[in-house]
Amino acid sequence: SADVLALSTTEIDISKIAPGQAIKASFRKQPLFVRNLTPKEIGEADAVDVASLRDPQTLEERTKAGKKNWLITLGVCTHLGCVPLGAGEGENKGPFGGYFCPCHGSAYDTAARIRKGPAPKNLEVPEYAFTSDTVVKIG
Repeated sequence: SADVLALSTTEIDISKIAPGQAIKASFRKQPLFVRNLTPKEIGEADAVDVASLRDPQTLEERTKAGKKNWLITLGVCTHLGCVPLGAGEGENKGPFGGYFCPCHGSAYDTAARIRKGPAPKNLEVPEYAFTSDTVVKIG
């Protein structure tokens, strides 16, 4: 139906997201986090020994080639589905500078990878593509 097709993709204007800033959007009735990583945050993510991670993925595997600073994830904790903090201004980003789930204490790093707490997996990266330098299409 038309209403289902309308929800199958969403476009986000990323032109006003400053380095170090994140926004919350909605995709298929779920929260979506779009984050413009700073060089420092990228360095912190790259410095982690991937073998030490519960759900091993590099930042490069979680972003698009040439757009490593744009991290796009669903804002749903992989433990029990709460919405982590860290995308809003002034919110608790947890001990690893990424996202922090207030429900049961799961902490994610700057690449949204699970580092501490009960969550079994990293925050999910949905399918997406850059349609221009300032617009990303999710879904």
